Amino acid sequence: MRSIASVALVLALAACGGNDGEANQAGAGPSVNVPQEPQIAIRSAMQDELHRLTPQNRDIGLKRAILASGLRCKRVTGSGYVTEYNKLSMWTASCDDGRNWAIFAGADGSAQVRPCTEMRQFNLPPCVIAKDGSKPAVNWKPGDPRPEGL
Repeated sequence: MRSIASVALVLALAACGGNDGEANQAGAGPSVNVPQEPQIAIRSAMQDELHRLTPQNRDIGLKRAILASGLRCKRVTGSGYVTEYNKLSMWTASCDDGRNWAIFAGADGSAQVRPCTEMRQFNLPPCVIAKDGSKPAVNWKPGDPRPEGL
């Protein structure tokens, strides 16, 4: 029943998007700049829980995700939220061996882990921790030029 309510909410939000044809009505001229509607980020309870963990518990959780992916990390020395990316919450973790990992947490509790060194190669957001823990540190979208040094 809970998943049906979630699907209904998503469909209702999608229906509120409006009709793109209304943006350029007759007599409005050749081009009308209509401000884009704000994007709504929907996260699951599991994704939100990562935001509520203490730094130590978050480090442990991200380390488990790294190890479950078959990768190595003896100890996480720092971690933090990066951004939302394609319905995944992106986090980063630094390990004591000098490796930095991007962890993409899904709404279903799944995690995808990639080395931060591959972010540029695959046109993914850079592994930069958000300053306030909820807003992206870098307002970057696929296809955008990367900030210097990232």
